[in-house]
Amino acid sequence: MVEKLFGTDGIRGTANAEPMTAETALKVGMAAALQLRRNGEHQRRAVIGKDTRLSGYMLEPALTAGFISMGMNVTLVGPLPTPAIAMLTRSLRADLGVMITASHNPFRDNGIKLFGPDGYKLSDAVEAEIEAGVRNGLSAHLVPAEKLGRAVRLDDAVGRYNEFVKQSFPKGLRLDGLKVVIDCANGAAYKVAPEVLWELGAEVVPLGVGPDGFNINRDCGSTATDAMCNRVVTSGADIGIALDGDADRVLIADETGRLIDGDQVMAVIAEAGLAAGTLRGGGVVATVMSNLGLEHYLSGLGLELARTQVGDRYVLEHMRAHGFNVGGEQSGHIILTDFGTTGDGLIATLQVLAALVQSGKAASVTCRKFAPLPQILKNVRYSQGKPLENAGVKATIVAGEKRLDGHGRLLIRKSGTEPLIRVMGEGDDEAVVTAVVDDIVGAITRAAR
Repeated sequence: MVEKLFGTDGIRGTANAEPMTAETALKVGMAAALQLRRNGEHQRRAVIGKDTRLSGYMLEPALTAGFISMGMNVTLVGPLPTPAIAMLTRSLRADLGVMITASHNPFRDNGIKLFGPDGYKLSDAVEAEIEAGVRNGLSAHLVPAEKLGRAVRLDDAVGRYNEFVKQSFPKGLRLDGLKVVIDCANGAAYKVAPEVLWELGAEVVPLGVGPDGFNINRDCGSTATDAMCNRVVTSGADIGIALDGDADRVLIADETGRLIDGDQVMAVIAEAGLAAGTLRGGGVVATVMSNLGLEHYLSGLGLELARTQVGDRYVLEHMRAHGFNVGGEQSGHIILTDFGTTGDGLIATLQVLAALVQSGKAASVTCRKFAPLPQILKNVRYSQGKPLENAGVKATIVAGEKRLDGHGRLLIRKSGTEPLIRVMGEGDDEAVVTAVVDDIVGAITRAAR
């Protein structure tokens, strides 16, 4: 078993290799059920959903067996977006929600995200208890045969989530006359996303709606937007939408096929909320990765941009602690707590489409609120060691910070889900920013050899 199970967004790894094996999934189910059982005597229930990866067929029954062996009932809902699992956990009054997904990663990876009965992701403390249970042995806690749990399948889960999402769209508004390209990344939203848009009146041009277990996120979705952007232009669509594999994030293209990132989406939603009097907290919560252009734009509206470390859980924690209802990440992970407890790409999409309909203007006008400062992001993959502790790397970073002093910023961090170091530079002069980032990437690459 790997050194640590839980990362910044649940458990994630290569399918059929630790920690993403059937054996570990079984133990995670057992440990989670045991942790819940210790907090009460009534029979507990877990809701399990998944995306469209082949390995979901392995992990779903393993988790189910783990829960049942500890006397916990299971409701299976099949392929659905991550936010749907959070919603259904609350709606069904379940004790735990489980989403089997590796989000935007390729099909070879998979993961396990856990939600509490309130629909929020489990705390670090609860995850630590589950991880301790996995490592410390569980067989002594198996229930007798007469107390085994049961598994049932919820056939109308897609319809329930469909109605939940549509409730976030302004009453009396429709999408009639709007042509929308929707790329579902061959992932969890391949059924529900086109249905929701069509039922609200849009002419739908679907992409990435033919999952085969292997093609999730492959040349499609929010991590590969070229196909969506091109289809917007060739089909004469008004707007394009690209979801990721589990549909908790979204990127958009205007009618010219030009990409609109999460920072712009947050600006659109925040401005609409400010005008409607529904924006709370006096601004938006984003991460250190969000563009300075967003910060300047919000400041011009008299709003604050509160920044957190990278990760949607940190954004959400700040939102809950300080009363914000709009937050997210530049990558398109948008959290709207008026409607849900986690990022929801489809609900964020509907808020943007509502603003587009109400404005009566093109997406290139409505959805492009500010000119972003030049921002360069590059990833360096490494297999071992700690390259950021290398003396040469440290010196290169210090030199880069001096070059940007007063005219930009640097952010260098390890990915929480992949063996990558992310190097981001931002500033007034794109040539200088690019040179600084390239220098640091080169130093890290040499140190990682």
